[in-house]
Amino acid sequence: MTETRYASDGEVEDIAQGFLDHTLAPTRWTHAAHVATAVYLIRVRTDLNPERDMPDLIRSYNLASGVANTDTAGYHETLTQAYLYETRRLLVEAGDGGLAASVNAVLDLGLADKTWMARYWRPETLMSLAARKAWVPPDVNPLPPKG
Repeated sequence: MTETRYASDGEVEDIAQGFLDHTLAPTRWTHAAHVATAVYLIRVRTDLNPERDMPDLIRSYNLASGVANTDTAGYHETLTQAYLYETRRLLVEAGDGGLAASVNAVLDLGLADKTWMARYWRPETLMSLAARKAWVPPDVNPLPPKG
């Protein structure tokens, strides 16, 4: 289980909306907030396609927060797409529930562990410029199939 727990759907909505409109303080853009935002986009913002739209949303938020998107910092394509894939997979496993309950379940089912990607990618592959710029498939184990 993770330390970060969302007590209400409104708390998740506030984080995601703050990300989208660039009012979320960078100190609140935590690992759990990334996951909460992904769940929100998948479950609530059906007008958006997270796999397509999240890259520009993250780049835009980064710039608004004073973070440059460079070859060594800011947006990372493989990390983003892997997290979206795993979030979708874990949402199936978590079942139907409210927004906060869904985020908490996804975190508890594995995304609270920031090292989960090490089961699928070697660190040097994941941290490469190629992986930052474009999707690089896992080179240790394949990602688990979506339920």
